[in-house]
Amino acid sequence: MPTKEIMLTKPTETNELTDDQAVASSDCQTTSNSSTENAIAVSTETAPVDTTSTDASPTDDVTSGADETGIERITNPVQDLLSDETVNKRVPSKEVKDSKPCFTDFELRAEVQQAISASGYKSPTPVQAEIIPWMLEGRDVLAQSQTGSGKTAAFALPILSRLKKRGNKPQTLVLTPTRELAIQVAKSFSTYGDRISDFSVAAIYGGQEYEPQLKQLRRGVQVVVGTPGRVIDHIKRGTLDLSQLEFFVLDEADEMLNMGFLEDVEFVLKHIPKSRQTALFSATLPKPIREISKQYLDKPAKVTIKQKTMTADSIRQRAVFVSPRDKVDLLIRFLEAEQADGTIVFTRTRDTTTVVAEKLIRAGYNAVALNGDMPQRTRERSVQRLKAGQLDILVATDVAARGLDVSRVSHVFNFDLPDGSESYIHRVGRTGRAGRSGEAIIFLTQSQRSKLRLIEKTTRQKIEIVDPPSTSEINETRINRFKEQISQAISDDHLKFYLKVVRDYAQETEQPAELIAAAIMQIGQKGRDFLMKDRPKRERQSRQKDSARGGRKEYGKSRNAPPNSGMARYRLAVGKRDGVRPGNIVGAVANEAGIEGNAIGPIQIYQSYTTIDLPANLSQDAQESLREAWVSGRQLKLRPVGEDESRSEKYRPRKKRYGDSNKPGKKPRKAKERKKDFSAKASSSSGGKRKKRDKKKNVSKSR
Repeated sequence: MPTKEIMLTKPTETNELTDDQAVASSDCQTTSNSSTENAIAVSTETAPVDTTSTDASPTDDVTSGADETGIERITNPVQDLLSDETVNKRVPSKEVKDSKPCFTDFELRAEVQQAISASGYKSPTPVQAEIIPWMLEGRDVLAQSQTGSGKTAAFALPILSRLKKRGNKPQTLVLTPTRELAIQVAKSFSTYGDRISDFSVAAIYGGQEYEPQLKQLRRGVQVVVGTPGRVIDHIKRGTLDLSQLEFFVLDEADEMLNMGFLEDVEFVLKHIPKSRQTALFSATLPKPIREISKQYLDKPAKVTIKQKTMTADSIRQRAVFVSPRDKVDLLIRFLEAEQADGTIVFTRTRDTTTVVAEKLIRAGYNAVALNGDMPQRTRERSVQRLKAGQLDILVATDVAARGLDVSRVSHVFNFDLPDGSESYIHRVGRTGRAGRSGEAIIFLTQSQRSKLRLIEKTTRQKIEIVDPPSTSEINETRINRFKEQISQAISDDHLKFYLKVVRDYAQETEQPAELIAAAIMQIGQKGRDFLMKDRPKRERQSRQKDSARGGRKEYGKSRNAPPNSGMARYRLAVGKRDGVRPGNIVGAVANEAGIEGNAIGPIQIYQSYTTIDLPANLSQDAQESLREAWVSGRQLKLRPVGEDESRSEKYRPRKKRYGDSNKPGKKPRKAKERKKDFSAKASSSSGGKRKKRDKKKNVSKSR
């Protein structure tokens, strides 16, 4: 029997319970039928999710139009629902209403309702409004929604309402891709289940000692939230018994796929009871995720947010083209020109996070690096400092910042482009949360223009290309901020002493107050320039001018010179025959290894290979990235240059010719002498051979 698709208008109110717990303020019964761009599509089909189509794009909407399963779009949902008894029976809690639903409309347990009311929340987000009833009914759910849509509460609230009394074995398992997200989800469960007696939740993840986790599991917990690797470790050790599991949640499944956890997820699914309720949440639905849902979900209800864009409308996305060596300078310019609160800067490698953070600290910013090499406690402390306003900038990798939920983050900088468009969507989702606006800025090289178009296609949103902030704009911002600081200082009650000092000085010197204030301002700068100056022109431009005038080009040391102190010479498997240029190599090294242009030494391009001088303390991660990088259609295959390769092709010693003398102090003979000597030897040699031949003949005749 063909099934029908119910289209519900997405409310435009912002008093909704999101993952970051935005406090509601308005009445949840306000009507909202004006927004038609965003809608929730709920499939009430009775067959499993169809995942056999290979033509579907990973970002295609699950319910766009009629498909092979017979899903039919209802143009008048209210009239059709009233006339279709079957659908009314199938969806008792999905009736279309003109008023916005409240949490009190759901059959949540009293303790959960009390926790929601105590937090001041009234109305659910669209995802919560559709998923909560399905999960309360015990139905499997396949949900596609963007980051920050409130999906944590969508599965946590109904699970908490259906939990049994505390036992020795977990009843719920939630898998997350990263430690940070596991901690966040566990904290949400703890908040919503605060009023449930004897409720306990445990977060288990790598980077933490086993003993605290073992103690929690021995005492008995009802909910376990963990990362795939550590969950598998506990299963194999026998310390995590999932035999009585009733609820399984796979959160951010597409990110699990990107991080290579697909096999780990399947391992966990094979070790849990088949009679559990499963909920799968993902921002995108690539083919492997659809195959998992087909194999492990039982007739799931499909819920998706039909949106005009894959990223929140409250996030302004911009891109700026910049050379790799100027990225840090451009980042500082944006931080000066923008009114930023909390900021996250995303880089590709762990080494780059440290380098960028150190340069920001030297520039006077309160920044810290966040990467997988850091202890878990250090990472948690950095995130807490960012939330508390004690830290302004996090420079992080994708894995370290995955699942960060900090509402005060106003800016996200893509210092390096991510590996895929899905990672970009998750990056951008770190800002514009809790109903706030956000800014996302991408740093691009000219060769990455095609990747920008790919991101626009995936997000279905045009990204604005902008120019870097000018010096005049930055100076104007500095002046305005200084004026604001003056206004704040004037309102302070602790100025009496300073006023007395200034008045006494003015009377003693008879200097005007304006001049005294200007002098105090100069003292406060401590010798630093208040206004930014334009950057000097590049040295390369001056060289071109000198060359045009007939001047001499100076390229530094000769090819045969050894590397400078602190540098090491490396070999790249690309050369002139591949059409490579120095600019191609500099760009690849800067982008892949995160090395600034001024830290790259001389480059010598030969016919089949290239040598380049790089810092001697180049990390293993950077070397591995450069070994796998491609330039001009060839893999670089970076490796250190040995002593036998240190000399260039041009200055290799000449091979010795016949007749050259090896004796010390003896002068080489002239070419004519060598030729005469050679002919004499040849004639004597031929004469000797002839005598031997004649002698053999005479011996044979005598016999």
